[in-house]
Amino acid sequence: MISIVKDLAAEALFVSSIQPSDSPTNKTVEQAVTAMILLHGSDGCAAEVATEFGDHPYCAVRRMHWVHEELTGVVAPAPVLT
Repeated sequence: MISIVKDLAAEALFVSSIQPSDSPTNKTVEQAVTAMILLHGSDGCAAEVATEFGDHPYCAVRRMHWVHEELTGVVAPAPVLT
């Protein structure tokens, strides 16, 4: 389940206007992800990502790599309580 959530968050952050040079906080990333999901929906975010990978593959790869680095601290599994 975490993988699905992280994939959706990655697509949403990818289509946001946030740039690596913005050095966004976790809160900013969370807000951007939420805003893009509300604006485009999950299918819309995926479609925008696909378009960018088709039109600008080298830039898209670099951006997606950055997106996954940013999400490491934001989308993480909750600790298991035993």
